[in-house]
Amino acid sequence: MGNAGGNMNTENTNNSSIRKSGVRWALVFYDALISIGVELVLLVIYSGAGNLDFMSIATHGLVLLASVIGFRFAFGIYRTIWRYGGIQNYLKLMVSDAFAFGIYLLFCRFIIPIKRISVVNMLSMVSLILLLSLMIRMVYRYAFKCGTKDTQFGRFLLWLLKTFGRINVTRFQEIRRVKVAILGAGNLGNTLYAEIGMDNRSPYEVRCFIDSDKEKIGRYINGCKVLDENNLSPEHLIQDYNIQEVFFAVHDYPQDKMRSLYEKLSKAGIKVKNYDIPHMMAGGEKPQLREFEIEDLLFRRQETIINDKTTAYYKGKTILITGGGGSIGSELCRQIARMDPKRIIILDIYENSAYDIQQELKMKYQGKLDVSVEIVSITNKKGLSRVFETYRPDIVINAAAHKHVPLMEHNCIEAVENNVYGCLNIIELCEEYGVSRFMMVSTDKAVNPTNVMGATKRMCEMIMEAYSTRGKVKCSATRFGNVLGSAGSVIPLFKKQIAAGGPVTVTDKRIIRYFMTISEASQLVLESGAMAENGEVFVLDMGNPVKILDLANNMISLMGARNIEIVETGLRPGEKLYEELLVKKEELEKTDNDLIFVEKESPISMDELNEKLNILYAATSSLDDDGVREALRKAVPTFRRPEDVNNSKSQEREIVF
Repeated sequence: MGNAGGNMNTENTNNSSIRKSGVRWALVFYDALISIGVELVLLVIYSGAGNLDFMSIATHGLVLLASVIGFRFAFGIYRTIWRYGGIQNYLKLMVSDAFAFGIYLLFCRFIIPIKRISVVNMLSMVSLILLLSLMIRMVYRYAFKCGTKDTQFGRFLLWLLKTFGRINVTRFQEIRRVKVAILGAGNLGNTLYAEIGMDNRSPYEVRCFIDSDKEKIGRYINGCKVLDENNLSPEHLIQDYNIQEVFFAVHDYPQDKMRSLYEKLSKAGIKVKNYDIPHMMAGGEKPQLREFEIEDLLFRRQETIINDKTTAYYKGKTILITGGGGSIGSELCRQIARMDPKRIIILDIYENSAYDIQQELKMKYQGKLDVSVEIVSITNKKGLSRVFETYRPDIVINAAAHKHVPLMEHNCIEAVENNVYGCLNIIELCEEYGVSRFMMVSTDKAVNPTNVMGATKRMCEMIMEAYSTRGKVKCSATRFGNVLGSAGSVIPLFKKQIAAGGPVTVTDKRIIRYFMTISEASQLVLESGAMAENGEVFVLDMGNPVKILDLANNMISLMGARNIEIVETGLRPGEKLYEELLVKKEELEKTDNDLIFVEKESPISMDELNEKLNILYAATSSLDDDGVREALRKAVPTFRRPEDVNNSKSQEREIVF
């Protein structure tokens, strides 16, 4: 029964040729012993078989043995690694023995002239052989699964493996496995158990499950007791089960319960991990066991926004994504790639990031996805025109922009030229080349902006709205808050500061921000773009805002750091204490998707837009950053000075959907 030994490389080196063949002859030997033993009992000892002469007994025994062993070889039973055997392997063994019974019946009743026995007795022998064969395989598999547990029964199982499996178990005894509990005794929890609890090479040993289902509490799953989540005590887990880590394996776990449980376990010194789809991924990926990420501290349930109707909208279309190598742009490429588009064009000025996402998609789809990369700045209208002429896109998504607030405060001209003029170039080319839909990525900083970056994005929204009143292109904008894991976001900065021993810097301990994942942000763009009629600004229900000071404290705790100081450095130029999502809350409209809302305001006329653009053209040509900032104040009426906003009592009131 030592068929696992070929994988473990623990048998004697003289058996190397056996391992090469893949046939486990020890298991053949055990099966033969079972067959001979059953035949002796039912043909010789058990009187119900009738009085058979020696020749008949020998013939029955040999034919049955040859049939069973022969068909098991034919079905590859002896090449199976039974410690990983699943239901399909056991079914294959049963089918194999069913064929063996047919051949045995055929030969001993119709071909070979020997004394017959009843079909019932013949079936009884085959069934008993099958039952005992299944039993030894199940015991063997269970011994591998539970043999390393530091219990009396576990030591007995190790003895079984060593004695009858001919396996050196010394190294199994030396492995010190991490004792874990799985939170969630449902399908996801059992899938995780199948991955880590049934693999003897796993560094984890599952000791118990935790669940709130009353029908499961107190019962056992794979030999592990299900504990009551509502009466969970970390001290009880440590003392009675020696738990070192808890794995969360629950869909849509309530945020408040997760926070409370995480804090309780962390204080007791129990490490927490997640078994799910990481925040930075979505759609089609399998759950992974991963570290409890910083992003999980927000305890915001990631929403799946895209539906089948949206997927059908993008299918078969040529789609151009500007800024396609960036955080949002690259995720847009991944999401669209799953929708079976005709072609994806990745346009970016940074060749390395564009190349990375191109290669990622090529590797994943193995030539089944048409992906092109164009390196050009959105400020280069002639270069953009060549791209439009070459590919004639159906849909254009503008995700290219300068977004770093403090840097844009000191580079006002570049912010206007890239964000405003670049957006204008794209939307004009969409009109010229008959693009059916234009979508732009906006930001909550465009709402009552207090900085140059936000003001330029608000100007882009006004350009989009003005162009929605003319031409054939359907236009829309999507607006969301801070994106977890994107380049330049606060979380990577905090990670570096904590890793360096501190201090962690926050500009103001009162600051709050809305957060969402890269996947959610990208899905919002695609879903809202598909449902847009013309001229809308879409926003997502982003839940409650997060206090940055709380985020910093949680990150310090999660990373196991001590004596890390949090220093308040003062608000940066253009920064405000809070962000808004809507310009006019009273004009909020719902959509068919409960997570998406619309702010639709009256667009400015083209004459008014041209007047605003002329103000900006004159300012940027003067090469004076301060002049450009003042020109933006004239062009964007809602552009306010940050000190006016931060000193206002209105900052205390947050938008809650």
